[in-house]
Amino acid sequence: MSNISYYTPEGLKKLKEELNHLRDVERPKASQAIAEARDKGDLSENAEYDAAKEAQGLLEMKISKMENTVANARLIDESQLDTSKVLVLSTVKLKNQNNGMEMSYKLVAESEADLKTGKISVNSPIGKGLLGKKVGDTAEIVVPSGAIKFEILEITRA
Repeated sequence: MSNISYYTPEGLKKLKEELNHLRDVERPKASQAIAEARDKGDLSENAEYDAAKEAQGLLEMKISKMENTVANARLIDESQLDTSKVLVLSTVKLKNQNNGMEMSYKLVAESEADLKTGKISVNSPIGKGLLGKKVGDTAEIVVPSGAIKFEILEITRA
């Protein structure tokens, strides 16, 4: 079963660069580590060889998973998105109605989320609660600390 994920051009580029790094740099390092461990003698009692083989297996699993992700990745055409409601790639200005604090978040794919830069996943509780809302709407979102009401002040694409 394929899992389609949507990415910005920058996010997809970053994903492909990471995959290429794993293939072109990390894979040869893992092979080299196995070769060095093999040269140290009897493989049946060689813990270094076993560790190198296990590390290689984990690396191959990670590469396979990333290849699948890239194969199922779709670029988001921002020009085709409805700007009247909150969607992926929307920048949303919110007002926390509990404490009056205003904040701004950009909704992105899960792999691009970075709270430090104000990017939250559309799959996060806040992201899910904001999707489909329009300016003036109130979104009641349940977070670990309880329910919070957010008023949607502004929606932009940038």
